Amino acid sequence: MPTAEQSIRCVILCQSLTNTFTPIFLVRLDERTGNLFILAGDNIEIEIYPDGIWRFL
Repeated sequence: MPTAEQSIRCVILCQSLTNTFTPIFLVRLDERTGNLFILAGDNIEIEIYPDGIWRFL
């Protein structure tokens, strides 16, 4: 399960993406690392760490 911080950050980022009409193709929890992964648009890859910090890949 994602952490509370990851869940909140994921909703915020997904809302920001859809506000710009960017399609979200995949949201996945990597069970090995505990990180959330978002694949959106043409080249957007986002990783959200368990503490809620995120970065573009």
